[in-house]
Amino acid sequence: MNGFPIWSLIGLIAGMALGFAAAFGGLGAFLLVLVLGAVGVIIGRLVDGDAVDLSKLSKRHR
Repeated sequence: MNGFPIWSLIGLIAGMALGFAAAFGGLGAFLLVLVLGAVGVIIGRLVDGDAVDLSKLSKRHR
């Protein structure tokens, strides 16, 4: 799958899932899907053996 935009496709699917949750479930369902999706990404990175560096999310530099 070299050259195939896999991350664009994953982003599209995630966006559609969030859109359906917002359209049919309201704000609560949207936030639930958003939080569970983020947890799934973090768990997936940990299972793959990638390091999860949350310090990049902070704007404050040490």
